[in-house]
Amino acid sequence: MTDYISAYSQSGQLFVPRLFQGFPEIKEALMSNKMQAAFMVAPMAIALRAQGVPVKIVYLGHRYGSAVVVRKDGPVKTFADLRGRMVAIPSRFSDERLILFKAAHDNGMDARALHMVEMAPPDVAGALAAGAIDAFSMGEPFPSQAEMAGFGRVLFHARQYWPDYISCVLVVRQDVIEHRPEAVQMLVDGIARSGLWLEDGARRQAHRVHAADFVGRYYYRQNPALLRWALTKPIDRVMYEPLSPRRRDFELIVRLMRETGVLDHDISFEEYVDTRFAEGASGMTPWRYEAGSTSAK
Repeated sequence: MTDYISAYSQSGQLFVPRLFQGFPEIKEALMSNKMQAAFMVAPMAIALRAQGVPVKIVYLGHRYGSAVVVRKDGPVKTFADLRGRMVAIPSRFSDERLILFKAAHDNGMDARALHMVEMAPPDVAGALAAGAIDAFSMGEPFPSQAEMAGFGRVLFHARQYWPDYISCVLVVRQDVIEHRPEAVQMLVDGIARSGLWLEDGARRQAHRVHAADFVGRYYYRQNPALLRWALTKPIDRVMYEPLSPRRRDFELIVRLMRETGVLDHDISFEEYVDTRFAEGASGMTPWRYEAGSTSAK
């Protein structure tokens, strides 16, 4: 996506992607201005703004795409079986943590009966396979990795307890928003077009397969088959539309953050979200690109 935006920018904007293995590293790079925009979990972005870090959420990365996974042959068959067991989460500032609290509430359990431990996402599948943890709550492709390897089973997808669930959001530094709004708009437009391309009607399956092959080989350095699994089994496992930030979605996240102790005061939607770039991208169309093409428009 960033390659397409850079290549077809009419104003010479260049976006350089960087891969991080954990959210704390993303946070530090953003705060130190080593990176000006980032995809990060929504509660972390809100917490940063509440702490006075000059950043704003301008768009979503995707909807759904998180799940709680247990060992296929293990003792955990229902949510109640997680009581007293070790569950890995990517960060205490993550929707993957919040979904455990929400699911616990809906099952009549106190989520503090679970033993939650923070773990870098790339490590969770191996830890589950080795029996070092009993479950993990993570975003894709790590649930798919455990499933595909044969030892993991999805206990539930986040959307089961949280309709319209979101995880990753696009955060941009306030100084970039103020001084280079055209670059921010171009970035959001490109993400919007990429999302529409991945949800493009009858071509949806083929586009996702191609994206998995391309991204797996050139960006994630992962087996493309893993990303194909994450993007197609089922086809709505991860959704890329709608990606505009909606007030009600984020107010729910803030409420859950307050209830679970990771936010010590209320913060208004306008303080941490800038909707004008999503509004500017509302008329975007999918990229005109098919596998084998040498250009995208």
